[in-house]
Amino acid sequence: MPRSRTILIAFLVVTAANLLANATDGRVVEALTKPLLMPLLAAYLWRAAAERGARSDRLVLVGLAFSTGGDVFLLGDGTGWFIAGMVCFLGTHLCYIAAFTRHGAASALRRPPLVAVPLVYALLTVVALRWMWAGLTDAGLAVPVAAYALALAAMATTATTQGWRVGLGAALFLGSDLLIATGVAEVAQPPGAPVLVMATYAAGQALIVLGLAARTGTPPDAPVTPAVAPATR
Repeated sequence: MPRSRTILIAFLVVTAANLLANATDGRVVEALTKPLLMPLLAAYLWRAAAERGARSDRLVLVGLAFSTGGDVFLLGDGTGWFIAGMVCFLGTHLCYIAAFTRHGAASALRRPPLVAVPLVYALLTVVALRWMWAGLTDAGLAVPVAAYALALAAMATTATTQGWRVGLGAALFLGSDLLIATGVAEVAQPPGAPVLVMATYAAGQALIVLGLAARTGTPPDAPVTPAVAPATR
């Protein structure tokens, strides 16, 4: 069995343990498993590239490192920890945007059908922020969350140019962050929200990494199968 597949299996096991911990309020197991998720994906990406005789994308690896920091900070309680985590994830989105742009996102978004994707995500962002604005203002987080939302939408937009797995993964990442924001703004909190947040986050990041790993070694200007713009939920 390739080592990359072994690492991926380890990621799935740790993810399952984390979801179970969230479902049962197992704070110790959650604290032990959550910081391992993104390093395992980074290890998978690096190893998968090595098995292909290629180099993994350093920007994506740095983005996963930022995500690890964000995961650790969000284990804490309070506004300060939340903002620190948001700053780390902002770093993730900026790294991903840079990586996707380097692989032709800007030119791909000027061609049908992807030309409509920026409008879809812009509309989703405006509607979501309008819905949550009062609650975010009360929490003193309206402006930083709005700035973060713009970067998140830009990441999801550029991701649609990198193939269906990366595009779907970014949409799930966005959905996970939306669930967190609705809880902070106290406008909605679906049953099992912690499990949903981590499930969509882990699946989203995994799909992004799997999609990028599949095209490791592909020239930056090589065509990829575009992702269909995801419907809003």
